Amino acid sequence: MNTLLIVCAYLLLALGVVAVFLPFPPAVPAAWAGLMLASVAGVGIGRPWLVWTAVAGLALMVADYVVPILTTRRFGGSKWGVWGCTIGLLVGIVGVPFGPGGLVGLFFWPFVGALVGEWMKQRQWKPALRAAWGAFIGLMTGTLAKVAYAIVLAVKVTVALI
Repeated sequence: MNTLLIVCAYLLLALGVVAVFLPFPPAVPAAWAGLMLASVAGVGIGRPWLVWTAVAGLALMVADYVVPILTTRRFGGSKWGVWGCTIGLLVGIVGVPFGPGGLVGLFFWPFVGALVGEWMKQRQWKPALRAAWGAFIGLMTGTLAKVAYAIVLAVKVTVALI
């Protein structure tokens, strides 16, 4: 039974890494569920570690929505650029019959959305391109942070198993 739980924990941890690049399921909760399952299996993960990673995961989920907005603004973007980035993210998730889709689309369309949104407001390409770059940096930061979170949890389970 413990072996089955540990295998399921690793599957959830792997899903946590892969789900970073997918719109659903959420990566952070999937990775944390894998950690919790490993703890239930008796791998040796203490309650403080579970609480700490849960708090870190919640903070990461909030930051994942806030950071692209802040970086867009930091790079001179307005509400138009933020909304364009958000709409582009939805287009990237749902997909379109033209242009890049899949994993590339998840990063391409928010950039294009922020660029178009800023251009519609300012009618100048240079500031619009700068704001779109800020949106892209924010999205990449969130993605890399989620990958790091899932990998840290997987390493913790592996170390606790050894």
